[in-house]
Amino acid sequence: MYRPVPITTRGGEPTDSGDPVVTLDQVPRWSNAEFRYAYENADPTNSCFPDPLASASGSECNASGMVSKFPMDHEINSKIYLWRGDPWNLEVDAVVNSTNENLDEAHSSPGLHASAGPGLAEECTTLGGCRTGMAKVTNAYDLPARKVIHTVGPKYAVKYHTAAENALSHCYRSCFELLIENGLKSIAMGCIYTEAKSYPREPAAHVAIRTVRRFSEKQKDKVEAIVFCTTTSQDTEIYKRLLPLYFPRDKHEEEVALLKLPADVGDENGETTIDERKIRIKPLPNAKKSNPRISQASVDLSVSNVGLTRSSSYLDAFLDPAFMSLIKDPDQRRREQWEKTAQAQTSWNFFKMFGYGDVAGPPLSAAEEYSLHSRYLTKANTLNFSEIAEMKIVYRGGVDSEGRPVMVIVGAHFLLRCLDLERFIIHVVKEFEPLIQKPYSIVYFHSAATLQMQPDLGLMKRIQQILGRKHQHNLHAIYVLHPTFGLKSAVFGLQLCVDNVVWKKVVYVDRLLQLFRYVPREQLTIPDFVFQHDLEVNGGKGLIVDPRTKYVYQRP
Repeated sequence: MYRPVPITTRGGEPTDSGDPVVTLDQVPRWSNAEFRYAYENADPTNSCFPDPLASASGSECNASGMVSKFPMDHEINSKIYLWRGDPWNLEVDAVVNSTNENLDEAHSSPGLHASAGPGLAEECTTLGGCRTGMAKVTNAYDLPARKVIHTVGPKYAVKYHTAAENALSHCYRSCFELLIENGLKSIAMGCIYTEAKSYPREPAAHVAIRTVRRFSEKQKDKVEAIVFCTTTSQDTEIYKRLLPLYFPRDKHEEEVALLKLPADVGDENGETTIDERKIRIKPLPNAKKSNPRISQASVDLSVSNVGLTRSSSYLDAFLDPAFMSLIKDPDQRRREQWEKTAQAQTSWNFFKMFGYGDVAGPPLSAAEEYSLHSRYLTKANTLNFSEIAEMKIVYRGGVDSEGRPVMVIVGAHFLLRCLDLERFIIHVVKEFEPLIQKPYSIVYFHSAATLQMQPDLGLMKRIQQILGRKHQHNLHAIYVLHPTFGLKSAVFGLQLCVDNVVWKKVVYVDRLLQLFRYVPREQLTIPDFVFQHDLEVNGGKGLIVDPRTKYVYQRP
């Protein structure tokens, strides 16, 4: 299929760039290609990029009784070409340029602007850029083609795989829409993805080929030729292996495709669909089977005015009360929030009067907590907290006796006068984020903490609101070592005014040996002064610590 083809020039002359022009007659059609790739014997593990779409059990299923999603179609196959080389040398109606949002020359497909001449870059500057997934068209200037269609491929991240897939599919569809709008019949396109955007080659080829197939099924009468252009041997081998799955040339290829196709091949446009995100239209709740009687006056009105004559009580009969409870006027919500805040500020605040901080104020809704947590997490991912991390106020421990991860907090390291509290809160959110996704525990060393100024209850309430309800649900216990009467009073205030659920999980521990029943010694990095404080507080009942090996044993 990819044997050398004798090149002839258009009109007996080369193009202005000196490269020979290749006509479609010189490019083998996919339908009559002599080469048959042995994909049925191919090892899928040889792919440089694993296909995240592929079904793990797809190769073990039986094709008997299955209907092909891409049946053999000789008319469509006759319009498909696979060409190893730059599309700029092909004599077609349009070529596709994969570029960035600014349509600048530096990020365009290699060799395009050199072949087209300076006029192409000048026209691109007048287009006002292009959004990801969209396409714009310009003249081709010195190219053998008539037009150049510019499109912007998406950046790829595994987390947003579906969004990247659909954006890439929209790139191809946008190119075809411009092709038809401009009355063009043939198009040559390279791979609309770049290494800089980290899009894996094989998944991108799946999207490209299936999108072209779906478009060809709908617009087969308006397009005469579609040329897939590859410039590397890796891309060529991928397309040679995948094209038979979507454009089978005989019954044998169609049967093999049933076993080799990915589990998800998209919708009628080639886009990936997620069932959970589909819009579901159901009958109105409480709707009566018989049509309500309509007065003669309303019959005489136009259709657009009929709805205006119905009162709200008429519509209320068709609406579910559970749904109506979710609807509240935004101005009313803001007014209620303002009234709660004003009431909390003017009310007698016992804890603030005695120096425990401001723990009053209205509680946050789930949506407000989520929004607050998202804002702080976004800040945390963009800032450097090395100076706070070196203070060792909050750090990750090992696991407790039941395998839950542990977060360690050292009260004596909390130097309130040296801290920017807002940055500290953001640092806490960043440190806690990996742990609060599943059950975890907290160990708080209150040893010698009374020697430093400690944060008030208002700050504790603020941190708890930012961490959100996932923290509240997944927190197993807070083990407090060497608690004082003042600390117990503060915790009682938190239980009373902030959150009875979280602060009920506090477990007071008087000795290190008692703490080791919950969290093994080897799972904790304990500051030296904690051992010394334990000896001073507990006396003969305390511990003896080997300062060299840090071995802990009970005083005889």
